Amino acid sequence: MRHFTAIVNPTAGGSSGTAALLPLARLLREAGAQLDTQYSRSLEHAREVAQQAGERGHVVLAVGGDGIAGCVGGALSGTDAVFSIVAAGRGNDFARALGLPTDAPGLADLLLNGTPRAIDTIQVESAVHPGTCVLGSVYAGVDAVANQYANTARLLTGAASYYAGGMRAVLTWRPVSYRITVDGVPHERRGYTVVAANSRFYGFGRQIAPDARLDDGLLDVVVIRHAPKRLFFAIMNELKTGAHLQRPEVEILRGKEIRIEADREIPYGADGEIEATLPVTARVQPGALSMLC
Repeated sequence: MRHFTAIVNPTAGGSSGTAALLPLARLLREAGAQLDTQYSRSLEHAREVAQQAGERGHVVLAVGGDGIAGCVGGALSGTDAVFSIVAAGRGNDFARALGLPTDAPGLADLLLNGTPRAIDTIQVESAVHPGTCVLGSVYAGVDAVANQYANTARLLTGAASYYAGGMRAVLTWRPVSYRITVDGVPHERRGYTVVAANSRFYGFGRQIAPDARLDDGLLDVVVIRHAPKRLFFAIMNELKTGAHLQRPEVEILRGKEIRIEADREIPYGADGEIEATLPVTARVQPGALSMLC
């Protein structure tokens, strides 16, 4: 019988992490499994707890949103530990990409009886984050600014905070000249944003990279080039379905190592938590994480 360690972000989704874990914990324990619960004091503390639990042979659960999922999953990347997610945040985009059950009975059955699957992770390298691993995507430009606004929103929650943050970011945006180097080949582009995606979803269910796969050893690089702002708002709306890929302003590149640079100080983010400024390198780590999903 499996032994689980749940690492809870106590502030995720308006403090819903504990509420999401309680019915699942009851089902796991009734089935005979052991479950330890740890509340994270910080992302660094969450990483330490995850690594220690993995070394003891526990299945490690990240309870919260994409931030703690990326933090804990990244900490276990390249190890023998088994990982999964109890989605309890605002976006839950990586859990969505994995198709994880949203109900406690379905998730309990998966955790108790599922077979681990190897998925890719992303190693992020920059002056601020040398060698940090994340799960979903690394994004630079207007969407990184939008995510900063969403994370600091006080009056809005959930999808509303992302859309309001996106509108504010676009209205104040000036085009940037990017240099995107994909497996050693440079691409000069001027525009809004560059996303190196392992997962198809980001920003509360938006399908930024509909064809991205978690186990193909590649990152899908989505470039949204310069366009009138009114058109960019239309593209943002099309992210709901992936229809933005039909726009000539949207370009898809693919590769294993992506370096993103810009002609001025531009922020980048990763999995909703890491925030710094370009340049950054995103490098895929094929099959580096064992997941119940």
